Amino acid sequence: MPVSSSFRTFVVDQLSRVVPHLRARAMFGGVGIYAGDLFFALIADDSLYFKVNDSNRPDFERLAMKPFQPYGEGGEIMQYYQVPADLLEDPETLQPWAEKAIAVAAKKKRKGKRDRD
Repeated sequence: MPVSSSFRTFVVDQLSRVVPHLRARAMFGGVGIYAGDLFFALIADDSLYFKVNDSNRPDFERLAMKPFQPYGEGGEIMQYYQVPADLLEDPETLQPWAEKAIAVAAKKKRKGKRDRD
């Protein structure tokens, strides 16, 4: 899951224009992307992936985007889908996609807290 420094810098720059309190953290050879304490995206193999659930997955599937499969084809499918490259070029178009992914992360976090109570 190598990530080039130039791609990481580009993604962080673009997302920081539309996501408050953005931070990036190296993890398992890739990069985790956070909005505050919400883990909503990741970078792997110079591709950006946003967190999905049933509310936003159809947006990605409609554009034939693929899920993140860290162990290759046929391996486990994680709840992150590849962001279309053209969205990264346009912060105004990228913003609603990022906001939906952050909302998915927030919902998952709230659910996790209820499960622990």
